[in-house]
Amino acid sequence: MTYCVAMSLDEGLLFASDCRTNAGVDHVSTFSKMTVVEQPGERALVLLNAGNLATTQAVISTLRKRMHMSEPSLLNVPSMFDAAQLVGDAVRTTIHHHDGQDQAASGVDFTCTFLVGGQIGGEAPRLFLVYPQGNFIETSSDTCYFQIGESKYGKPIIDRVVKPATQLDEAVKCALVSIDSTMRSNLSVGLPLDLAIVRRDALRVGFRHRIDADDPYFQSLRTGWGQGLRRVFNELPAPQWLTV
Repeated sequence: MTYCVAMSLDEGLLFASDCRTNAGVDHVSTFSKMTVVEQPGERALVLLNAGNLATTQAVISTLRKRMHMSEPSLLNVPSMFDAAQLVGDAVRTTIHHHDGQDQAASGVDFTCTFLVGGQIGGEAPRLFLVYPQGNFIETSSDTCYFQIGESKYGKPIIDRVVKPATQLDEAVKCALVSIDSTMRSNLSVGLPLDLAIVRRDALRVGFRHRIDADDPYFQSLRTGWGQGLRRVFNELPAPQWLTV
C-alpha cells in the first residue's frame, strides 16, 4: 500500500508520497513513487503513483521510452492536459496486458492510479488524477488536492486546513501531518517520504527533499501534533447531558 497527496495552490504545486510498497513481519520494500520530468525554463512535471508495483514501473518505463522517440512524450506535449492524456493512455494500455483471465486466475490486482501535475510554459500550473481506466479529472477551486492509495486517514486534516490560498510552507506541514496520521493507522504506509514543489511560473522543480526516520523536523512535527491533539481533546468540555 502507499499514500500520495498533491495540492494545487495559488503559489504552486506540492507533491508528497511515502516509499513503502509492502509491509509485513519480515518483509518491507522501499521504492520511490515520485517521478520528475523537467526542462528548466520550459516545463516541470511530477508524477506520483499508487497501485501494483510492476504496473506502475511499466507505465513509467513506457513514458520514459517515448521521450527518446519521435512521438508525443512528456517532454514535448503542448499542455498539461495532453500530459495527463498521455499518462492515461499508458496506464490503460499497460493494465490491459494484465487483465482478464490472467488477473482472475492469479488473484492479483494489476491496477494503478497516478497524480500528474506541473506547469508547461504558456499555461498555469495544473494537477490531474488519472484513474486505472485511463480517464482523469482536474483540480478546481472547490477541490484543490488529490490523494491516491491509503487516503482515508490523512484526509480530515487536509479538508480542514488546505485552500487554494494556503501558503506552500503551511501546505507542506499539513501534508506531513496527513502522512503521519496515515502511518499511525496503517503500517503499510511508512518512511522514507518524498517531497517536491513546483512554484508558479518557475518552470522547474525548485525543491526536492527526502525525509527519513532521523529527520529532526518530521520527528518534532509528529510529536507536537500528537501532544497538541491530546491537549485540545482534554480541553473539550464533557457532555453535560450525560449522566453516569
